[in-house]
Amino acid sequence: MAAALREAYGRGMAWVSQDLIRRTILKEKDRPGGVNIGLIDQVARYSLDQGYHAVLDGILYADRYEQMLAGLRRDHRGASHFYYFNITMNETLRRHASRPQASEFGPEDMRNWYRPRDLLTSIQERIIPETSTLRQTVDLIEPFPLRWTPGLAARIFRESEKWVRHAAHLRRSTRSSR
Repeated sequence: MAAALREAYGRGMAWVSQDLIRRTILKEKDRPGGVNIGLIDQVARYSLDQGYHAVLDGILYADRYEQMLAGLRRDHRGASHFYYFNITMNETLRRHASRPQASEFGPEDMRNWYRPRDLLTSIQERIIPETSTLRQTVDLIEPFPLRWTPGLAARIFRESEKWVRHAAHLRRSTRSSR
């Protein structure tokens, strides 16, 4: 989803991926107080300070990431939008099977990670049902004019199979000096 948003928007949108920061850069397990939480926060803040829109994506458990997300929302002068993808375990497993990373972890791992309706308590999230198509979801999240092309549709269709838990779309304010 984050790749689709960035592809549709173009330059000026930073994709802050929990997987990239936690799994690739830090090689860290997801745990309370993990180093990745602070680094995600810093990357998002830096992107916003440089005038980018920032899209955070990943499996951001409420009990581990809510404080960081609330801080970003509180400190960001522009509009902040939070979304929860309400995807059942069966649909999650179906989507995962088609991903290039499918061999990195399996259904049992995913069942251990899965938390249905793990909503934030201090931030209202817009719930997106699993029946929402990629285009419907991108149109819902992305408030700017989109540049849809056949090539874009093909590329982002593949990305739509990615299992995304939370996405926080932080939009810079047109009134701010960022």
